[in-house]
Amino acid sequence: MHVRVGVARTTAAAVAAVVGVSVVAGCSAPEDQVPSIGYALDNVVTTYNARTVDGAASGARQAFPRVQTGFGYLGPEGEALADNDIGSAVVVPGDVLTVRYVIAPQAVYSDGVPMTCDDLVLTWAANSGRFVAGANDLPLFDAASTAGYKDIDQVACAAGAKEATVTFRAGRSYTDWRSLFGATDILPAHVAARVGGVPDVVTPLASGDMDAISRIADFWNTGWNLTPGAIDTSLLPSNGPYRVDSYTDDGGLVLVANDKWWGIAPATERIVVWPKGTDIQARADADELEVLDQGAGNTVPSDGFASTDFPSTGVEQLTFATSGTLAPSAARRAIALCTPRQPLFDSHGHPGFDDTTGVGSGVVDSRLVGPSDLFYPPVAATAAGRFRQPDTATATAELDGAGIGDLVVRIGYLAPDPRRAQIVADIAAACAPAGITVQDAGSPQFSPTSLRAGSVDAVLGSTASASGAAGSVSEATAHDSLHSGAGSNVGGYAGGRIDAIVDQLSVETSNASRLSLQTEGENILWNDMPSLPLYNAPRTLAVAEGMDNVVVNPTAAGAGWNMDRWILLR
Repeated sequence: MHVRVGVARTTAAAVAAVVGVSVVAGCSAPEDQVPSIGYALDNVVTTYNARTVDGAASGARQAFPRVQTGFGYLGPEGEALADNDIGSAVVVPGDVLTVRYVIAPQAVYSDGVPMTCDDLVLTWAANSGRFVAGANDLPLFDAASTAGYKDIDQVACAAGAKEATVTFRAGRSYTDWRSLFGATDILPAHVAARVGGVPDVVTPLASGDMDAISRIADFWNTGWNLTPGAIDTSLLPSNGPYRVDSYTDDGGLVLVANDKWWGIAPATERIVVWPKGTDIQARADADELEVLDQGAGNTVPSDGFASTDFPSTGVEQLTFATSGTLAPSAARRAIALCTPRQPLFDSHGHPGFDDTTGVGSGVVDSRLVGPSDLFYPPVAATAAGRFRQPDTATATAELDGAGIGDLVVRIGYLAPDPRRAQIVADIAAACAPAGITVQDAGSPQFSPTSLRAGSVDAVLGSTASASGAAGSVSEATAHDSLHSGAGSNVGGYAGGRIDAIVDQLSVETSNASRLSLQTEGENILWNDMPSLPLYNAPRTLAVAEGMDNVVVNPTAAGAGWNMDRWILLR
């Protein structure tokens, strides 16, 4: 017997209780359980590495949270929660922030190799920004974000050991340290060592052997890329309840139970992840799809599914190039001035829910503070009501004052996406009277690095230019995407004072100081306009009849955060 639970929109505090279908214990015989569940994303899965620039914007964090586990995970209320199956993380008393990580003795990868502190060393090294080369000191590792990891002074680890001591730099006690070394952050160091031709990653990273480090970085950057029909599972060992079994266009990304997993066994033996581009209705008709985690406005199967619409912690936004035709800040302000942010929210920002306060309640007027933060109202007030309705006269004046003639702006996004296509069309219509031509540059091959390469002039996406699920309660990812040199700062924005503000916010504990920094930062950002926030990105979770334990998660982890608890009864 199945019992349906209501699917009305809820607040973040109650979101953990939202499910599509619930099961009353004892009502169903074991033979009723279906051994495979199909899970569709609104994003591509092109890499096993969710920490590269393209990987962070992809669906890797939705697909692999229970394949690549860590010391924490993003829970359904948006905060990092401890994962005790992996081990423990305890602060060591002292003058500087020091955390002792102990890996569970039984922790082992699916290929039989033990999980060791080498994995933490590689995670830190790849995401620290410390290892650079060339005349311009460019990072060897193509990390999307260095937030938190760049504040670590050292990771004390004896190669092959089960514990490590992580010491932060003096004065850099990163407040969100519990989010570090979490799910989809940690990748198998023994694979990188093997491919890089070194006995372990710890020795060359400690000694500064740049030749060996370069080989390790080259593999970390691209060696975990995934091409359907051509994957090498020996490169993809898992330390979670599931492991990658296969990946093909016709068969999807198949995750199967990891027989080396030492924790509670997954409730369902097999999860098939269907990436963007899948024919949703056809897969549902073939009983190959039971869970959809996607942006609002995308296809939901016509029969047998219950849908929940909700605002995510990610913020839908335009991220602008700060070079080329949009190099003058006046050009970026002109686009912001003609963009109909309030009408866009009214038409696209709150389908299926209508909150009056907090996340999802209106246009977002801050890049540094989320709408659920107590400081949001005073910080958002720096926008002073500007950039809400199209202001053609002021937009034209900005262009004229900077000596800019007719402006062409190509807006890119991962297509097909009906909602984003309509947003671009609405912006184009509103900006045309100001002499700004907006072109739809959406493409199935789009990635945020297209902005860095100059193929588009702006990205329409969520926090840090993510194409799908994004965000968390922590603002670290959003902040880092504004920091000069950060991989996720695909627009190339460089503001020295903003760098200093972002760096200070990551360690600041004084509320008065935080409010002052955030207010100052927003005043700068509304003038420089490296990005234009719109509203919390609306998302839809749809589940088929008979599904149990599928829980809304409004963060970058999406519904996949607890896929090992999913059950399908028919």
